[in-house]
Amino acid sequence: MSGVLAIANLRLRRGEREILRGVNADVRAGELVALMGLSGGGKTTVLRCVAALETFDDGVIDVGGVVLHPGPAPSRNTIRELRTRVGMVFQLHYLFEHLSAMGNVTLAPMQVAHVPRADAERRATELLEALGVAHRRNALPRELSGGEAQRVAIARAMAMEPPLLLMDEPTASLDPARRGELGETLLQLTTAGRTLVVTTHDDDFARDFATRVIILAEGEVVEEGNPREVLTNPQHAATKRLLQSARSEK
Repeated sequence: MSGVLAIANLRLRRGEREILRGVNADVRAGELVALMGLSGGGKTTVLRCVAALETFDDGVIDVGGVVLHPGPAPSRNTIRELRTRVGMVFQLHYLFEHLSAMGNVTLAPMQVAHVPRADAERRATELLEALGVAHRRNALPRELSGGEAQRVAIARAMAMEPPLLLMDEPTASLDPARRGELGETLLQLTTAGRTLVVTTHDDDFARDFATRVIILAEGEVVEEGNPREVLTNPQHAATKRLLQSARSEK
């Protein structure tokens, strides 16, 4: 399978603190990778670096041929090219409050890719239908439930047709039934050719839906592999602490 994302020796400092300490990861086409770890371990920071929302101090990130290097923010052309390769769904959705669901999904294709409105709306309708929220196309974000807003945010991220989708804690505000629905939706995306990297504290979600799990602790990858094997028989102390924390929250 072809590589969609390659991270090599990713390092990031904030003042005296090392947030990322040599992270390495390779993600292949069609995978749903769960990036797990306790809060503060660096999961969200990795996603933000991949999406060029955060600069880093050392290492290389290759997103489908768009290569990010340490130092200042990438050029406008590099960012534009990157946006065709990767989309990001934030934990808090960050939908534009003054735009309807349809307006949120069509904004980037129309403004960035200069897609005609009719074509952008046709594609947005397809995405919203596939995600089960087409009936909410005219609703404003404040009129959507948490699960609906999340699905609109996924549709918005997919509207630019990126092969890689990053999601930050997508199950954080969902009950078990909604979590299962989301998991099935994400699996459908991988079947359709998308690749997903998802940060999560939810070991049940990772067991049920991820193809691979990567455990981060204090800015380093400490364990990775088959979710059921890693999360049932953890070898590293950080993975054991993560599972203990997850059990105490249930």
